[in-house]
Amino acid sequence: MYNYIKGKYICSGDGFIVVETGGIGYTIYTSLNTIGRFSSKDNITVYTYLYLREGIMDLYGFATEEERKMFLHLISISGVGPKAAISILSVAPPESIAIAILNGDSKLIQKAQGVGPKVAQRVVMELKDKLKGIEINVDDMPFIPESDDNRSEALSALLVLGYTEAEAKAAVKDISCGLTTEEIIKNALKAMLK
Repeated sequence: MYNYIKGKYICSGDGFIVVETGGIGYTIYTSLNTIGRFSSKDNITVYTYLYLREGIMDLYGFATEEERKMFLHLISISGVGPKAAISILSVAPPESIAIAILNGDSKLIQKAQGVGPKVAQRVVMELKDKLKGIEINVDDMPFIPESDDNRSEALSALLVLGYTEAEAKAAVKDISCGLTTEEIIKNALKAMLK
């Protein structure tokens, strides 16, 4: 019904943003990755999906069409609803999720809140063939270190706090390995405030 909504970014909350257009404020449920991209009062474009079920009418939105396509792939799987799909998309960008699925790696998907091993394996099994042949531009992928979960979580937290991808990457890059997520975030924030 709605392909996209273009309007003024008003605010964000736990799993949603508010976009005002034509005097109406739309609550749009979204991933942490999308929330991290919208941190100012500028005009933004949100690619949307209207979810209709018995007594439910929720609007989901995404910063990119690629993220929306991955969301649609995810909700096509039995046992994966919109909330689980958003949770998966909050763990990593769609390109990283696609690579994990194509490699048969369900661990990345299991990191999503509320997604267990069985559902993660089903996602990989059912989407592996659907995603074959898609083009993934690795150069445009956000930096998500595969070997250090704490560093990856810290990077995601910095994006949610409103820092740009470039700022977050630069701040996290020089911090030594082996620290907790909280320590990495504290050190990164200190480095950015200098």
